[in-house]
Amino acid sequence: MSGNNKNVHREPLTDAQLLMVISIGIFAAMYLGAMVTLGGGFLKAQQIFDLLNDNAALIIISCALTVVMIGGGINISVGGVIGLTVMSCALFLNNCTIESDFVTILLTFLLALGIGLAFGLLQGFLVSYLEIQPFIVTLAGMFLARGLTTILSVNPVKVTHAGFLALSKTKLKISWLGYVAQNGNLIPAKIEIGAIVAVAVVLIMWMVLRYLKLGRNIYALGGNRQSALMLGINVKKTCFSSYVISGVLSGLAGFVFLMHKPAGNASVAMRSEMDAIAASIIGGTLLTGGVGNVIGSFFGAMILATIQKIIALSPLNASWWQEMANGAMLGFFIMLQSVVLSARAKSRGKLEANQQGHPKKE
Repeated sequence: MSGNNKNVHREPLTDAQLLMVISIGIFAAMYLGAMVTLGGGFLKAQQIFDLLNDNAALIIISCALTVVMIGGGINISVGGVIGLTVMSCALFLNNCTIESDFVTILLTFLLALGIGLAFGLLQGFLVSYLEIQPFIVTLAGMFLARGLTTILSVNPVKVTHAGFLALSKTKLKISWLGYVAQNGNLIPAKIEIGAIVAVAVVLIMWMVLRYLKLGRNIYALGGNRQSALMLGINVKKTCFSSYVISGVLSGLAGFVFLMHKPAGNASVAMRSEMDAIAASIIGGTLLTGGVGNVIGSFFGAMILATIQKIIALSPLNASWWQEMANGAMLGFFIMLQSVVLSARAKSRGKLEANQQGHPKKE
């Protein structure tokens, strides 16, 4: 038995996995610290569900950014696509004359995905096949989406469709995670449909990136484009696919956002693309590509959401403190990534040098 145990070889954590573990650890420490110092809502399971409910759209576009960034690209149009999707769907719901609520909501959902798909196809083509810089392409896409949103309506549009409003208010109740109020009544924990969709997106994209050929190709593309070409990977098709996925997820995020807040206006999801990029980086995704994990991006979004909640409950509840905290956290993780990856690179270099200096005996 002892001999067998000595032969057991454990694979070391990859860079993406290590950075993800660090993000999870920091989120856990931050949340436990809030439970100890602030107490109140942080002592209830509903607080976690509230973070998910309020940030479901951010979690989805963080996945959208992670997929593109792993492939070595960037997409700053996701916030604009959310705004356009929300406004388009709100107007469609208010003006649709179809009697069936199910059909109307289904068409609205398809409209949201269609808008995201259109932006994904257009931007993916320009970046992958015409080889235009992704920052410029998606910046133009952001301006286009924001402009189209304003053209649709300069005034806020509140959804009045009864069926959709009923769907937006639907929540899954979990009694055993609830709490007993002062009057003795049991208040069950509640999670919105959008939050469930966001968690499902994280799990699906994790499986796509980990187990499917497309996911492996995206990692290879971001790691080294020339090496990917030499391995026979169709880099243009892979890059194109990553932007299509990002676009579709942005449209889905817009639909989820509308379910959480059934109203559209020109400022919806303003600067959310910056929050999504920050969440991805905090979760362990490198801007240089090749390293990242959607599970880490999920916890990156939860870290930003927790910071926001902590600041809201503290005396420093002004909006600029939130921006400063996000900036400080982002800067800390960028430095942490640099230090961790540099140390691992040196360790690998020493290991390779030792192996070359002491070849194994046959």
